[in-house]
Amino acid sequence: MDDLLARAFDAMPSPVFVVDEDVRFHEYNTAATALLTADKSEILRMRGGEALHCIHHHAEEDGCGRTAFCADCVVRNSVNKAFQGGKVVRNRQKMELIRDGKVVEMYVLVTSSPFIYQNANYAILVLEDITELVELRNIIPICAACKQIRTDENYWVQVEVYLKDRLDVNFTHGLCPACRDNYLDELKALKRQK
Repeated sequence: MDDLLARAFDAMPSPVFVVDEDVRFHEYNTAATALLTADKSEILRMRGGEALHCIHHHAEEDGCGRTAFCADCVVRNSVNKAFQGGKVVRNRQKMELIRDGKVVEMYVLVTSSPFIYQNANYAILVLEDITELVELRNIIPICAACKQIRTDENYWVQVEVYLKDRLDVNFTHGLCPACRDNYLDELKALKRQK
């Protein structure tokens, strides 16, 4: 059963961490490695902000969880709520992380839930990356006439193509009542002209 659980844990598509009350990482799944920049032996027992390279983790000498910014951290507050017996499900958070010397904004849905293992308290921490969705909510240049979207490469594509390429969203087509009525009126007019 342990092998089954380990494989299931690693098969999860979102980064999942097992943390303690100080948000120290005790384990994480394969998807979480994309957010981390060091080997597992270095990451384990590090606090979340330190392992993820939060821009605020160096604001105080004691690091993650000890800065003035940490009081507003949804990740830390979600874990705290889990250790108080609650659960947090898909709470939206903007994270600012340092990657290759640059600040990178990442939007995540934070989920945290408590559990006990070998008489010790832990929490599962899930960080679902929704950066692409949030970016889509920003201004998207769309043609006022044909409704095509201008891509970053300065090409004009149909809305369906744009969303399929970025979010792997498929569409089915139909007609709303107003367009259906207009279409039928056009067909009737064409029949009368013949």
